[in-house]
Formats: sequence, C-alpha cells, structure tokens
Amino acid sequence: MATRAAPSRRAKGDSRHEGFLQHAGFRWLKIATVLCLVIIASYVMIDVTPRHNGGSWYGYTLGTIGVLLILWLTALGLRKRTMTTGRWSLKAWTSAHVYLGLSLIVIGTLHTGFQLGWNVHTLAWALMMLVIVSGLFGIGVYAAVPAALSDNRDEMTQGQMLDAIRAIDRQLHDAAQPLPHDQADLVRRSLDQDPFSGGLLRRLSGNYPQCATAQAQAALRAWTGSRPDTGNDPLERIDGLLERKQAMLSRLRKHLRLKALLEIWLYVHVPATFALIAALVAHIVSVFFYW
Repeated sequence: MATRAAPSRRAKGDSRHEGFLQHAGFRWLKIATVLCLVIIASYVMIDVTPRHNGGSWYGYTLGTIGVLLILWLTALGLRKRTMTTGRWSLKAWTSAHVYLGLSLIVIGTLHTGFQLGWNVHTLAWALMMLVIVSGLFGIGVYAAVPAALSDNRDEMTQGQMLDAIRAIDRQLHDAAQPLPHDQADLVRRSLDQDPFSGGLLRRLSGNYPQCATAQAQAALRAWTGSRPDTGNDPLERIDGLLERKQAMLSRLRKHLRLKALLEIWLYVHVPATFALIAALVAHIVSVFFYW
C-alpha cells in the first residue's frame, strides 16, 4: 500500500514546482482570455456615435478599467517584498501580472478607438505597449537564462570562478620569473588587465577583443612554434596556464553576460512603467480639463 501511495505524493509534490506561467492550470490565462473576448464582443456590439473613441462613455469605461489594472499591476514590486502562499502567493500574483498585463493590449487599444496621433493620449498608449513588450522580453529571459546559467557554472559559484582565476594568476606570476623581459611583459599584461572591463554593453556582447590573456597566449605560441620542444620549456607551462585561464575567463564572462540579461530588461521595464503612470496622469487631467 505504501508503494502505491508514493507516486501520488510525488505527483502532488511535482505540481508545486510548476512555473508561474502554468500556475493553477493556466488560470490567469483563461481569465485574461475571457476578459479580452468580452471586451472585444462589447466593442463590436455597442454602437457609439459617431464612432468609438476615448471620450465616449464606453471609452471612459475601458479607460477606467485600464488605469485600475495598471495601478494594480505596478503593485507587484511591493508584493515581492512579502512571501506568502495560497491563493495570492507570489507565483499566483506574477501569473496574474503577466496575463492581465497582456490583456491591456486589447483594453488600451480599444479604449483609443484606434484614434492615435501626436498627443499625450497616444504617448500613454505607446508607453503602455513599451512596458508590455519589455515584460515579454523579461518572460523569455527568465524562461531560458536560469537553466543556461546553471549549465555554464558547472556547480561553481561566481566567487569560486574568480578564486580559480586568481590561483592561475599566482602560478603565472611565478612561472614567468625566469623569462626574458619581452616575454615576461606579455604575461604581466595578462595579470594586470581587468578581464571584465568595458561596461554593460561589453558584458552583454561577451566579446573582449582586447583581452591581454588571449594576446599573450597567441604571441607566446608564435614564439614556441619556432622552437623545438625540449620537454621542460617554461613557455610550455605558461601556455598551459594561459589556456586554463582563457577557459575560466570564457566561463565567467558567459556567466556575467547571462546575469546581465536577467537584469537589463528591468532598466527599460521599470522606468517605462513610471513614465507610463506620469503620462496617464497627464492624460486623465487633460481629458477632464477640456471635458
């Protein structure tokens, strides 16, 4: 009897590890879909004279729904500070945030009645779309990057990778002592250079063309290629150390690139959200001022 019960317990436990997009059997996807279908149907069936627009009673209704929804969606940042379980767990809230946020494409666009122009009203709509698109990018990043980060780290932490590079640098420093000045200078440049310099764009690209370690290895290999292998050449040992350092640098640079991808979209999503709220205030004030 115990062996029969175990699979059901595992199955129940497995359900707790579902992602926020699949939360509760896609509950919030279904709710958001129904909401969008109801709004689209009402838009088609309700006659507004002379045509649908944001200044009609129907437009005001959609606008009110949209504003309240946007304000609720921005509360996710505060919600993240409180860890709870149950109906409004962080996972449930995030799932609702994603799918109800996507429903704003329908709500906001139908609110405008497809009347867009160079004004503060269209600015608010455009900022809303920017927030949604940046959020979609964030969803894609969070779906793909954590697994790639785990595979790349190979059970090493960022600190352990840095320690491994420092250990190789100490060995390079000692191994370069008997070398002539010009060759030792190549190794010294590898030791002195910050291998992660270049800022956010360089980190995101993962491309470091001025890497002193790669340049030192290429120069020393050109030197050793013209000399016979004596079996105890210090340049051969240094070449091996530089190769190990290159491999560790490559792993750590990829790690930093993936971490940057997890963060960079927030530099668009969060400021655009505050800009959207400011534009909404201007939009609402101007509407009631001229009403």
